[in-house]
This record gives sequence, C-alpha cells and structure tokens, in this order.
Amino acid sequence: MNKPLRAALAALSLGFAATAAMATFPDKPIKIVIGFPAGGPLDQHARLLTDKLQAVLGQPLIVDYKPGAGGSVGADAVAKSPADGYTLMLANTGVAVINGALYSKLPYNTQRDFVPIARTAMQPLALLVTPKLPVQNLKQFIDYAKARPGQVNYGSAGNGGISHLVPEMFKTATGIFMVHIPYRGSAPAFTDLMGGQVQFMAESIPQAASYHKQGKVRALAVTSRERNPALPDIPTVIESGVKGFEVVGFYGFLAPKDTPKDVVAKLSDAFKQVLNNPEVRDRMVSQGADPAFLGSEDFARFLATETPRWEKAVKASGARMD
Repeated sequence: MNKPLRAALAALSLGFAATAAMATFPDKPIKIVIGFPAGGPLDQHARLLTDKLQAVLGQPLIVDYKPGAGGSVGADAVAKSPADGYTLMLANTGVAVINGALYSKLPYNTQRDFVPIARTAMQPLALLVTPKLPVQNLKQFIDYAKARPGQVNYGSAGNGGISHLVPEMFKTATGIFMVHIPYRGSAPAFTDLMGGQVQFMAESIPQAASYHKQGKVRALAVTSRERNPALPDIPTVIESGVKGFEVVGFYGFLAPKDTPKDVVAKLSDAFKQVLNNPEVRDRMVSQGADPAFLGSEDFARFLATETPRWEKAVKASGARMD
C-alpha cells in the first residue's frame, strides 16, 4: 500500500472515530470548575443547574473548586485542559471580562483561550445608601453628593470587583465624586454601610433586598433595564434620570478552545433546555439572577462587547491587582 493511500485511510479512520465520539458524547462525568471557594454565588448557581443538566445529558456533573487570584487559577486550569467537552468553566463577569484589565500578567485570555458554551444569567445590582443619609431617591442622592464632593464614601467588597467598578461607572455617568473604601468582602462593607461609616454601596440583589426590607439600608435604584422582582417598588437607574445607565453582571459557561463544534452545540442546547424549565427559572430569580440564555455564538458576541466596557471602567478606577 502506497503512502498517500495509507495517509488517506488513516485520516478517514480518524474522521470516523471523531464522528463516533461526538455521537456518544458525553459518555463520562463532566467537570465544572469554579475559581472560588465552595458556598459562594457561583457555587449556588452551578448547583441550581447540575441536577437538571444531568437529566438532559445523561451524565453526572461534578463541581471542582480551584480558588485563587480572583478566579484566575481555575480559569487557567480549564484553559489547559483537554478540549473534549468534559471540563467546563463557570465564569462570572470578573473572570470573563474584568480580570484581563485588572491583572497585568493574567495566564489566560478569555477570547483567545476559550470557546463560549452558554450565558446562563444576568445579575443586576442595587444602589444602596445608609439610612442615616437624608435622601429618599437617587436624584436626591446625586444632588447630595454633588454638593459634597469627596465627602461621600462608598464601600466595596474589594479592589477591582464589580462592587467597586459599578460605582465608578456611576460616578462617570453622573459627574459626582465619591471616595472608594475597599473591604475584604461584602459583609464588613455592609456593616459599615448600616452604621453610616460609608454612605453608598452597589451590591447584588439578594443581599441588598434582604437588608433593605429590614430597614438596615435604603435601596435607591437597580442597575438593570427593568425593575427587579425582589425589589419591585425600586426604580431603575435609567428611570431615576441617568440616561443609558444599565450595568449588570453575568454568569456563563466556557470550554477550552478547539472543543469540537458538535460538542459545543450539544452542551449549549442542554443549557437552553434547562433554562427553559420553570422551576429553574423561578429558583434563579429567587437567588437574585435573571435567566438570560445565550448560545455559543451570541455569547461570544456579548463577551466581545462587554470586554472593552469593563476595561474602560477598570482604567478609570485605577485598580490593579499586581
């Protein structure tokens, strides 16, 4: 048998093997890597989806925690994993689009090293003030802050996170000047907001709604385009007079680059089916996130749009993590 014929037969054999592999995918458990410790919002989101995904895909989904460097340790591990669809990353806004601007030596690049599988949720924030402040709505707060440049402090869960960058975007949009006070996590920031040591904060809806309903903080607006069911009486920032201000975080799943298109399509369709489940949607809303499915190509376009937006916010904030 001559060499060209042997090469052609070998290529044909590989093609048949690949087709057979795609037909049986998945035939073993799928690992979901989260770059943060167990028990956090990403973990909660993953566990909301895994049981239903197992029913659709016919294989268990195992959550693997690889915390460190704002999710970068986990992302790097997934980027270096085999591109076979059996290792996925659950990413949030920080991991997918903020870290690239925040870390000068990031070991991965989202658009270069991953293929998007599905965006699964959007997560708006609430803009909060201490009840000690004499304002009842967002316009009053803007007027209050403008009359006191540099005298209003805002707390965040740490430098470079979404609770830091959203207030920076808000400052740019309104022309107010506030001083950033970073904390190690949202809990101590909330404590000082309730006590009046800081006057302003942007935080995810579930925690914000809980404290607002207890009267411990005052919610002035939500950052989504539509009002949030958890805070139905609280207007959006746009309703409050800040034109075009819509800033929400997101959750989504990615796989290593070069994952076969058929595998990507099968995984994406599985997420779509799960997110169409009324029980999943209701539970997701109760956790403060809005079901917001995008398939692979649409998610890729979304990431390409979001990345420069958050890069601009990081640059304006001056935040660096190395």
